[in-house]
Amino acid sequence: MKAVRYHRYGASDVLVYEEAARPVPAAGQVVVKVAGTSFNPVDAAIRAGYLQQVFPVTFPHVPGIDVAGSVAEVGAGVIGWKAGDAVVGFLPMNADGAAAAYVAVPAEILAAAPQTVEPADAAALPAVGLTAWQSLFEHAGLKAGQSVLVNGAGGAVGGYAVQLAAQAGAVVTATAGARSADRVRGHGAEKIVDYAAAPVTGAGERFDVVLNLVTTSPQETAALVGLVADGGVFVSTTTPGQDDTDRDVRAVRVFARSDAVQLAELVTRVDAGDLKIDVAARRPLSDLAAVHDEAVTGRLAGKTVLTPA
Repeated sequence: MKAVRYHRYGASDVLVYEEAARPVPAAGQVVVKVAGTSFNPVDAAIRAGYLQQVFPVTFPHVPGIDVAGSVAEVGAGVIGWKAGDAVVGFLPMNADGAAAAYVAVPAEILAAAPQTVEPADAAALPAVGLTAWQSLFEHAGLKAGQSVLVNGAGGAVGGYAVQLAAQAGAVVTATAGARSADRVRGHGAEKIVDYAAAPVTGAGERFDVVLNLVTTSPQETAALVGLVADGGVFVSTTTPGQDDTDRDVRAVRVFARSDAVQLAELVTRVDAGDLKIDVAARRPLSDLAAVHDEAVTGRLAGKTVLTPA
């Protein structure tokens, strides 16, 4: 089969589109015929070796933590899946990923794929959708009537966060540039702050929850924590904040995990028309090295889905 692999840590050019052996399912695994995977920033960080102490990989390594496709083969002891089932999943960070024609995955991390989108496009849901869900509801405990600031709402996680927060009955303020403002407003944000025109920290407003999805300096992070109302929560997927014990403000750093039950809930919302999957670009798997390079140099916008030939 064809796969993208790297044989050592390094820059984007270590990614090679090459022949690889088709995986065989171990006990508890299924082999998925890949319809699509998607690029996530953590893919580039792992490839560069920045996270090797946390997520060490075995070379050659296949990247791609999102998978959408169909079950091709079922391993021993697997219950609930059969050949032909359409599935999506958020794969283990340091296992071989879905940048290939086939991938072996733990059966328990899979959910049935949404039926209302193209099979490959479903790969734009698992990692970022679960990050948004866990940030808002597990870590922040967001409830109806609360106010939330989503800093970085124009990105992939931000798009889901705005939708989920609005559907939960929260009042959503979002930072977004001119290019994504209309889309973010359509997702349910009541107020848009153009970060290019003025810093959100100058608004003087406080929020029950501040969700930070942008890499920020220590000063910017402290200013965002200052926007949290007394008793509120600062949640960040990037730069960690500090608790403000004087105001009972809690700061949480999020590391998303695979959760098939939560993913199934997101899929249900997609099929009900309540959650929109945004795909900025669809590209062949052979373009993955270029996609990594564009992401590292700041030229990649939105969620990119990659499909095998």
